[in-house]
Amino acid sequence: MSIIFHERSREFHLFNDSVSYIIKILPNDQLGQLYFGKRIHDREDFGHLLEFANRPMTAILQDYGFSLEHVRQEYPAYGTTDFRLPALEILQEDGSRLTNFAYESHRIFGGKPGLSGLPATYVQEDEEADTLEVTLRDKLLDMRLVLLYTIFNKEGAIARSARFENHGRKPVQITRAMSLSLDLPDCDYQWIQFSGAWSRERQVKTRRLEQGIQAVSSQRGHSSHNHNPFIVLKRPEADEFSGEVMGFSLVYSGNFLAQAEVDTYNVTRVMLGINPFAFSWKLEQGETFQTPEAVMAYSSAGLNAMSQTFHRLYRSRLARGVWRDKARPVLLNNWEATYFDFDEDKLVEIARAAKEDGVELFVLDDGWFGSRSSDSSGLGDWYANRDRLPGGIKGLSEKIEALGMKFGLWVELEMVNPDSDLYRQHPDWAIQTPGRMPSQGRNQLVLDFARNEVVDHIYDRIEEILAESKVSYIKWDMNRSITECYSQAFPADRQGEIFHRYILGVYSLYERLIERFPQILFESCASGGARFDAGMLYYAPQCWTSDDSDAVERIKIQYGTSFGYPVVSMGAHVSAVPNHQLCRNTPLETRGNVACFGAFGYELDLKKLSDEERRIVRQQIAFVKEYRQVLQFGTFYRLQSPFEHNIAAWMAVSEDKRTAVAGYYKILNDVNCEFRRLRLSGLDPDLKYDVEGMDNWFYGDELMSAGLVTTDASAGQAVPGQFCTDFWSKLYVLKARGE
Repeated sequence: MSIIFHERSREFHLFNDSVSYIIKILPNDQLGQLYFGKRIHDREDFGHLLEFANRPMTAILQDYGFSLEHVRQEYPAYGTTDFRLPALEILQEDGSRLTNFAYESHRIFGGKPGLSGLPATYVQEDEEADTLEVTLRDKLLDMRLVLLYTIFNKEGAIARSARFENHGRKPVQITRAMSLSLDLPDCDYQWIQFSGAWSRERQVKTRRLEQGIQAVSSQRGHSSHNHNPFIVLKRPEADEFSGEVMGFSLVYSGNFLAQAEVDTYNVTRVMLGINPFAFSWKLEQGETFQTPEAVMAYSSAGLNAMSQTFHRLYRSRLARGVWRDKARPVLLNNWEATYFDFDEDKLVEIARAAKEDGVELFVLDDGWFGSRSSDSSGLGDWYANRDRLPGGIKGLSEKIEALGMKFGLWVELEMVNPDSDLYRQHPDWAIQTPGRMPSQGRNQLVLDFARNEVVDHIYDRIEEILAESKVSYIKWDMNRSITECYSQAFPADRQGEIFHRYILGVYSLYERLIERFPQILFESCASGGARFDAGMLYYAPQCWTSDDSDAVERIKIQYGTSFGYPVVSMGAHVSAVPNHQLCRNTPLETRGNVACFGAFGYELDLKKLSDEERRIVRQQIAFVKEYRQVLQFGTFYRLQSPFEHNIAAWMAVSEDKRTAVAGYYKILNDVNCEFRRLRLSGLDPDLKYDVEGMDNWFYGDELMSAGLVTTDASAGQAVPGQFCTDFWSKLYVLKARGE
């Protein structure tokens, strides 16, 4: 058992080979935080880490040495001597917001419980993890607060959540319920967030923590393009390969808040959970409220090690189903090839060309249903347009399978066009506030997934199509943030629940479809990367990383995404040039060299390429098929950042360290430049490696310490026939020599 409770000192110690986490029951029976970091030896009493002092202007509880303002707490409340932002807040019938949740009991057990209606990490055997469940009680309210901690025995990671139980006679309104709160004893950290906008998601932003509040959040009804529910704290000297790093990830897809508050004594309070803005939850007698799960990971070996912890955990103990461990098929999506301009014959011809080049999965995107011929109508009417598809989805899917390929389908189940049969029949099913003009995005409104009958209707319509057709893949899109958030099915005192109930409805629809069609590979999409979060990976093991398919921009996007999410979860495609987002012309080789580090595919009409380009495509597909196990499931290392250098690099290494693929990307060309080497990582120092295209072999330790020579034709005077260009790239394939 990796959790110990010391009765005399009333301390809990969660530990494994990598990490220790220590909690203490304070003199007032609330919980205090003593330590989170590198594994330390257990001892009976860590109480010396809890310090008290009599400070001016301090409100006290029992004596002048004990004030919650100056104590590191585990799940703090506001108003009883702590003036920092709290982890919880409960509005009571008399208007009070004060609470006092004191220790009542605890339970330690092997394994990990699931969270009803919510995504969460899991274990397959109880021996994989141990769980601490601490129950606190507010006697006046007769409410219980249950804090859950699961430590994974082979990972430097701890999963946390909180559950509120109302045993009292009166309802209460929960207005703040964070998933994780952590008080750290100092503020000597750099804060890393992953921010951007449509087509430039998850850009790496780094700044030093200072006194005050640093935060990112979403109020859009989804995790958003703008900020990601994942943050990192690292020591200033830490880098990709060394130093102390902490990562904090929320397994949730709705409105979130991630913040670090540094007080004027340099204590850092990290919080992660549902955004309290516009949130409330009415908890009646006998009801419970469960927060989403948060996962925190610790590394003493730099950012890569922290990321690899999340990669392993999310790839194998968050993603589920038959596709969890399977290499992803090479696909072709028709969207940028045709947009809305297609019929069945045109699609079959595009698919036939794709099959000739080795593509395994053809995906039909938007425009196949209802009266849909643009983005202004038909959304919500989930029946095939027989003018375009005479045989419906059933007929088209059978034709695609007859070519020797699998068939995939695009849907946007959460939205409705006002110009649709569904909206004309059920205008009240759209989220909008009575008496207010509803705003639109992409000519559509958001369906009220807080209502069970709406979710039931959408399930029935899509289930009917999937049941009669040969669909192996679903691309689930979402192109609209929530505005005018109001549900006509709920009373006034429950309107603060709608944002959260909406995302619970999305989760429930996913769960029902996965249970009904377990063989389907789901890819989540939200106008690209607007809902790329850990919550979605529980249902869809891969996500369309960004609508921006330009290879140069994708280097940054995929680099930033890799901090918290595994490579196999990133949908990454080769698209046509000039690129449809940037109008940039990028070499076909570079487009493939970027996209192969992900769930690989194409967004173009292969028939429009030249014979030489088709030859390159066939080579790319053959390469991905040969190495996709390493590319998608290997240990991933970031080597050189596109946010700091003109040349970016990363690599993936097989589990046995005998095969590796490194991607090397020069953004802009240079002239008469220096000789260059790239230090690799993750290799076996004692193995001899052949590098494809090089005559020599190298020991692993040389490649990691002296580096791989990557000097290109830009060093010195250009030689005819030997040159590189802007947006030049190269893949280095390493294979260990046989003994």
